Amino acid sequence: MQQLREPELSAEVSEDAVLMRRVADGEEVALRMLYERHAAGMLRLIRRLTSQREVAEEILQESWLAVWRSAGSFRGEAPVRAWLLGVARRQAHNRLRRAEPVLVDLEKAADVPDLEPAVDEQVLARAERRDLVAAVAELPEHLREVLVLVLAEDLPYPQVAVILGIPTGTVKSRMHMARRLLTEALTKTTNPKGGRTGDR
Repeated sequence: MQQLREPELSAEVSEDAVLMRRVADGEEVALRMLYERHAAGMLRLIRRLTSQREVAEEILQESWLAVWRSAGSFRGEAPVRAWLLGVARRQAHNRLRRAEPVLVDLEKAADVPDLEPAVDEQVLARAERRDLVAAVAELPEHLREVLVLVLAEDLPYPQVAVILGIPTGTVKSRMHMARRLLTEALTKTTNPKGGRTGDR
């Protein structure tokens, strides 16, 4: 799904790993450099888990504090970006468990990319954007977060597996279920009585 551009990507990944080692050694400059590279992506993910901007920004700061404290635990088994997104996800879940139910607000986050051939293209074409946002928000949390990471963040399945702490096969099965439920929800929205949209 995601086309990796070498050697550009590999060089950036390597630089990130070096920065992580420097952060583990207590270098604040390295932490700031990682922040400049990855904070926006982390905030985007957090904003898809909570609709409150102030809360999202607080979670982002908590996430970077956690990065500073736990950088030594990074083993390089996955790209730094995936590890950082995992930290952001855990911090968001910790905060949101104590607060309001999790809501997805894709209207205020980045645009939703096309949802792969497995989702009926005609269903998506007929769906209003608000219906798409609502359908994603109605997905069970464990399916929604996989959908966001794979489609919106454009991460490959193995990296999503690292972020969520689940097997790659589980990521694939959750994506399959998420796409199926999303298609069903959008079909009901655009064609509630079994006829074509616009039929009376």
